[in-house]
Amino acid sequence: MRVTQSMLSNNTLRHINQGYERLGKLQDQLSSQKKITRAHQDPVVAMNGMRYRTQVTEVEQFKRNIAEVHNWMDTADSALDITTQALHRIRELTVQAANDSYEPEQRANIAKEIEQLRAHIESMANTKSNNKYIFNGANTTNAPVNANMMNLGLNAIPNHQTDQLEVAFNGKVFSFDNVNGNSYTYVNGNESITITIDQPTNAVTHTFPDPNSQADPPAMISEPLKEWEVTVSQKGAVSTNEQTIEIEILKGVTLPVTVTPQNIFSNALFGDIIRLENALKDPDTLGEDLSKLISNFDHHIDQLVAERAELGARINRVEMVDRRLMDQEVIAKRIMSNNEDADIERVIMELMIQESTHRAALSTGARIMQPTLMDFLR
Repeated sequence: MRVTQSMLSNNTLRHINQGYERLGKLQDQLSSQKKITRAHQDPVVAMNGMRYRTQVTEVEQFKRNIAEVHNWMDTADSALDITTQALHRIRELTVQAANDSYEPEQRANIAKEIEQLRAHIESMANTKSNNKYIFNGANTTNAPVNANMMNLGLNAIPNHQTDQLEVAFNGKVFSFDNVNGNSYTYVNGNESITITIDQPTNAVTHTFPDPNSQADPPAMISEPLKEWEVTVSQKGAVSTNEQTIEIEILKGVTLPVTVTPQNIFSNALFGDIIRLENALKDPDTLGEDLSKLISNFDHHIDQLVAERAELGARINRVEMVDRRLMDQEVIAKRIMSNNEDADIERVIMELMIQESTHRAALSTGARIMQPTLMDFLR
């Protein structure tokens, strides 16, 4: 086959153009530090890169979610810890005041401290995290405790809708059942509180099953109560929102970050504290009467401890998930780097080789090109 000058020229130009393309590709890799800059250069690398990048983005989002969970739970645990300390202090003061050697003035001073502790517990119930109330279930914009709706007094019963009021007594909350004239009955299970409004001396009666009765149903016992022994509050004084807030911490795995507020803050808790305050302010109160209140605060403290234990278990789980996400982030970024990132040392070496090859191709092409008439005229 006859090799013409045009064939040599075309082949030389084609090889030079291919060298330019290889140089351009290597320069793109060096400047971007990526194997490819366009999907058509390697579709497999491009498709894998999209999946790996999505995985890294998911892990980063889950880490942000974990940070929000930590913030929420740590704030709740701190508030519960302070509340537990306040209840322990209230119990300690109750034991102290149960000594009959204390004078009414001394007990009244103890009542003032307990009143401040109650206000402190109310502020803990209204704790915020990131400007959200954390003890009101999914309703994070409204405060769960409204002190103005508590301790309304018995005389407030006729002035309110009876089904909107609750009566707290002995660690329990009684809801409205019926009204008969000026007598209002509130029930909790098979116990009832009947309040007869007859100012200035209102009558309060507590009816409950006889613990020694063998009959079925058991016989009922009624006992009179002092007016200050029961606390009347509106139902909305303490929120009963049971909705939980769940945050996704892993793909398809959600974790509730709220605690059950009904197990911690309730009209029963604040009613017992108010009842204690009233007992300390009554000069006729005996040490025996105060001693009977101690078990109620033991019950509230046990509920707090149980709720903190459940919260602590979730915090431990979150920490394990956090460590797992850290490992997943490292693995995902390494896989993504292996798929996308260029080996800079190798790229530099290949670029230098390609530059030398390109110069050699240009030099060779210049020599084999057919001389023109101008070359002979020099």
